[in-house]
Amino acid sequence: MTTIKERPNWSELLKEAITKPGTISEAYSLFHSYSFGNAMWVMAQCRSREIVPGPIATFKKWKQVERSVSKGQKALWMWLPITTKKTDPVTGEEKTGMFFVTKKRWFVLSQTEGKDYAEDMDIPNWNKEVALKALKVEEIKFDYPDGNVLGYARKNTVSVSPLGVHPERTLFHELAHVILGHTKEGDVVDSANTPRSIREVEAESVSYIVCASLGIENGEEDSRGYIQEWLKDQEINQKIAGRIFSTADKILKAGVEK
Repeated sequence: MTTIKERPNWSELLKEAITKPGTISEAYSLFHSYSFGNAMWVMAQCRSREIVPGPIATFKKWKQVERSVSKGQKALWMWLPITTKKTDPVTGEEKTGMFFVTKKRWFVLSQTEGKDYAEDMDIPNWNKEVALKALKVEEIKFDYPDGNVLGYARKNTVSVSPLGVHPERTLFHELAHVILGHTKEGDVVDSANTPRSIREVEAESVSYIVCASLGIENGEEDSRGYIQEWLKDQEINQKIAGRIFSTADKILKAGVEK
C-alpha cells in the first residue's frame, strides 16, 4: 500500500495501478477533473487512511455548498504546477518556466458533513478525432507488409493494423510512442514479438492506463501481465513512472469533448 507522504511516489503508484484491477477506473471516475497522477495519489491516500473516496473540493468550496469539514479530518495532498516568468537581463525576452509543489488543502465528501450533496461523476466522453487533433498526431493508412505487425508510429503519425484484435489498445500504445518522443529516434514498429525495452513498457503502461480509465476491456489481462513481468525484473524509477502518468493524462484530456 502506498503510504501518505508530502511527495507522491510515482513508482509505487504505478505498481499499485498495474497490480490491482479496478484501481485505475475508480480513481479516474472519481477524480478525472484533476491530472491522472493526482487522481491516483488521492485514491492511495484515501485507502491508506481508510477514507471513503468521493467528490473532492477545498475547505472553501465545501463551505460554499453548505458543508463543513468534520472535526479531526486532515486534508489530502495534491501535486500542482506553478508557472513562473523571468526576464532575460541581456535580451529583455520574457521566458516562462514551470515547477511543481505539493499542497495539502483538499477533502473528499466523506470527510465533510452538512447539507446533502450530489455531483455528476460520469466519465466524460472521449473522442479519437478530437484527441488526435489536439495532440497534433495524424492517423494514417496501415501499409506495413509484415502481417505480424500490430501498429507503428512514424514522427507525428500512427497507424493500426485492421487485422489487430485490440485496435484501441494498439492506438493508445502508438500514440504514447509519439508523445513520449520515441519516434524522434526513428520509426517504432510493434508486433506480438516486440522485444521488451523501457520504451515499450512506457508505451504499454500508458495504453493500459488509458484503456482502464475509459472502461475499454481490450486485452487488459495480456497488457497487465506483460507490464508485471517487466516490473519483476527491472525497477521503473520515479522519472519513468512520472512520464507514464503524464502521457496517459495528456491522451485522456486531449480526447474529452467540450
